[in-house]
Amino acid sequence: MKNILLKLGGLDRRIIFVIIGLSVLIPLLMPNLINFPVQTTKNTEIVFNEISKLKEDDKILICFAYGASTKPEIHPMAIALLNHLFTKGVSVYIMSLFPEGVQMSKDAILNIEKSNLFNLEYGIDYVMFDYKVGGEVVIKNLTTNFREVYKQDINKTSILDIPIMNSVNSIEDFDYVFDFSAGVPGNQEWVQYACDPKNIPLSSGCTSIMVTDAIPYVESGQIRGILAGMPGAAEYEQLVYNFLLQERNSGNSNINIDADILRGKATSRMSSQSLAHLFIVLFIILGNLSYYYIKRNQEF
Repeated sequence: MKNILLKLGGLDRRIIFVIIGLSVLIPLLMPNLINFPVQTTKNTEIVFNEISKLKEDDKILICFAYGASTKPEIHPMAIALLNHLFTKGVSVYIMSLFPEGVQMSKDAILNIEKSNLFNLEYGIDYVMFDYKVGGEVVIKNLTTNFREVYKQDINKTSILDIPIMNSVNSIEDFDYVFDFSAGVPGNQEWVQYACDPKNIPLSSGCTSIMVTDAIPYVESGQIRGILAGMPGAAEYEQLVYNFLLQERNSGNSNINIDADILRGKATSRMSSQSLAHLFIVLFIILGNLSYYYIKRNQEF
């Protein structure tokens, strides 16, 4: 063992770089090969349980307020949420308060369609709206007249011609609101200007750095659970993955029985991160032991 540790002291650093690189790449490229267990936290479980309470044909308004820079953290949780909702047959309404949010929402829906898990019909199962300037002003206006804020959908079709919009006049017609945010406007604005005054349940998914600002609202019950960054996304993905398997096995008609149910990207990214950290810690320990024996040999 001592001789091995002495040899490790002279190991070419390029070999270490290759090992660390592979530890990052392999879980990403082959997620089913290396899959570390995900331990869910209380706030993620609250989100999952609250969404699970929604019934078929309930209405949820989802706000996309993030862009490409925060996509790795937030996008996986958005896809997992859509999978969860469509499995339950919930009617989904999508809006954007970031310019890039429109592209993020389109990409999330495209991901759902490519999975072939559901037979979705636009205007019946979900509807999408374009980006609106104004932030918290837009949120506040939704509480009085939704149809005045959004007169047409993302395809420039009048909301009068979209069946899913028939019974929607204000924010009070929604059973739930979910906010995906990476800044302002975010969950704080939804609490202050819409969900708290109108007593509408709200949950949020945000970047890890925003969690500390949102926790007081979570503790007070004004936000019902929060998905915190990539760890939160991986936790929620795991819960939804298990839920999808259970629902398909129980014969849920909303799920195509022949479609593959895959784990989400956040899960593989967390496995990649965990494996890389494991090797880094291992190399630190071995490096220090090697240094100790090298110095000891030099003294004698």
